[in-house]
Amino acid sequence: MSALFTTTVTATGGREGRVISEDNVLDLQLVSPKELGGPGGEGTNPEQLFAAGYSACFDGALNLIIKREKAEVSSTSIKADVHFLKDEADGGFKIGVTLNAHLEGVDEATAKDLVEKAHAFCPYSKATRGNVEVELKIV
Repeated sequence: MSALFTTTVTATGGREGRVISEDNVLDLQLVSPKELGGPGGEGTNPEQLFAAGYSACFDGALNLIIKREKAEVSSTSIKADVHFLKDEADGGFKIGVTLNAHLEGVDEATAKDLVEKAHAFCPYSKATRGNVEVELKIV
């Protein structure tokens, strides 16, 4: 497998640390949410970063599918809800995702078809398939 693109981000300090990209474009303080026993406040967390990446990637895949299908969609948006869940299988934790897709200009059946095709195509969806429960919603 030949990489078309590689990016590098280093995390230090776990959920109370920092993430910094190799080119310093990304440099963020990490703060554990109050809901997980952390202090909350200024900073982000791994779930927000995953939600940002997944929603952006999925919207890109969706727009590529729309173009390929020659669908008349005037705009799209994807809101990713990343859920931090208890994993009953091992007593640890896992994540789940709800992708809320809004497609302007098409009926719900067409939107659903396009979103399902994007889910089959999106690299993040491929990476999570079989590992993370992903729910698709048309909003």
